[in-house]
Amino acid sequence: ALGAGLGIWGVINLMEGYGNDNPGAKSQGMKQLMAGGGVALIGMTLVPLLSGLFG
Repeated sequence: ALGAGLGIWGVINLMEGYGNDNPGAKSQGMKQLMAGGGVALIGMTLVPLLSGLFG
């Protein structure tokens, strides 16, 4: 959920960056999108592993 939220926030920042033609907002949006994707990927990978360990 956290990763998805960060990813959505990154997409919103990207859209704002392209809308305003603001390079700073674009790079910030890209960073947040990548971070959100990474967190989501780690979460989707680790949660089943952890629940398998503790299950």
